[in-house]
Amino acid sequence: MRFVSIGLACVSIFLTGAALAADTSNQEANKKVVVEFYDKGLNQKDFEAASKYFGPRYVQHNPNAADGIEGFKGFIGFLREKFPDSHSEIKQVFADGDYVILHVHAVREKGTRGNAIIDIFKLENGKIVEHWDAVQPIPEKSANTNGMF
Repeated sequence: MRFVSIGLACVSIFLTGAALAADTSNQEANKKVVVEFYDKGLNQKDFEAASKYFGPRYVQHNPNAADGIEGFKGFIGFLREKFPDSHSEIKQVFADGDYVILHVHAVREKGTRGNAIIDIFKLENGKIVEHWDAVQPIPEKSANTNGMF
């Protein structure tokens, strides 16, 4: 009986390790999808290149942005027309299962401080299906010396 218990414990540890490795691999793949999507869409302003990362739907939770894939297409057109030199630098990337979180320094016009942005993406089957964000202007003076990034 003791050997059966030890055997079952070893199998359990092996399966748990395999599941964690698969989850880590999936999270890394999700992070890659979101970073490439962000670069193609926000920095290169190339809707066609960015659109391949969308799933069958794109639910937008930002109340100031139009919903859906067509809403994102309109936003890219707006950036291309009004802020052609805008650039978003991803400072940090985090993943938790099917969620990827970006910490971004976005500058729409050169010479300005820009915004600190937290973007949250949900993926299904390796494709982006939902988006949330929180945007905070970078102030001229800070109450601390820690920096926003």
